[in-house]
Amino acid sequence: MTGRALIAEFAKMRHLQMWLLAAALAVVVAGAGLGAGTATPDFDGVSDSSWDTLLLGLGSGFTLAAPLLIALIASRLVDAEHRGGGWLMSATAGVAPGQLCRVKLLALGFLVAGATVLTSAAFTAVGFAVGIEAAWPAGRWIGLTLCVLAVNLVLLALHVVLAARVENQLVGMGVGLLGTVLALFSSAVPAPIAALTPWGHYSLAAASEYVDGQLVARSPEYAAVAGLLGVAAGLCALLTRSFDRQEA
Repeated sequence: MTGRALIAEFAKMRHLQMWLLAAALAVVVAGAGLGAGTATPDFDGVSDSSWDTLLLGLGSGFTLAAPLLIALIASRLVDAEHRGGGWLMSATAGVAPGQLCRVKLLALGFLVAGATVLTSAAFTAVGFAVGIEAAWPAGRWIGLTLCVLAVNLVLLALHVVLAARVENQLVGMGVGLLGTVLALFSSAVPAPIAALTPWGHYSLAAASEYVDGQLVARSPEYAAVAGLLGVAAGLCALLTRSFDRQEA
């Protein structure tokens, strides 16, 4: 049953042209991040600092663009059920509302993961294209990509559940906009404070940062991001199962 439901969600995504929103996520992140990364004097095209500026730009691009666009991606697919009586039709076919939310999250997860990885690869390609002589920092680069992906998926789960409970898409958009503000603010506060919200974990995923005006390399806060992912997975499972019991 889950396999058929997943195929149905992919068909809905194609009909709603969800790939355009995923492309927008990649393009906006790349535009904002590359603009910020390559415009700084630390991008000299030779030293390690050039890779660090691209890492900083990649993280900054997701911080700026992902919260609102992920909210839009999730609410658009879920809103199709509100407007077309999809919850009832799916329940009649044996797919309870909570299960349908999990299927939507899985389907959209492929879309968001693809956009995240492709954007990271684009930043890497830019670095090699301009001929940066320093070695590519593979460990930190992959770490940043995985951490950002984890935060993106957490926010996706949040907005799928929120959109399922609240029909008005403006609520999800408002939360996404607030998340953008919190994500930007988190880069200026200590890590324990940034970790209080899921959006703050974008700053914890950073693989480079400015300290006293100097660009320095750093490792992402893997434990904090992994903890967020675990808590979010547990809450998502509990909430979507509660949807099933309420409908039962």
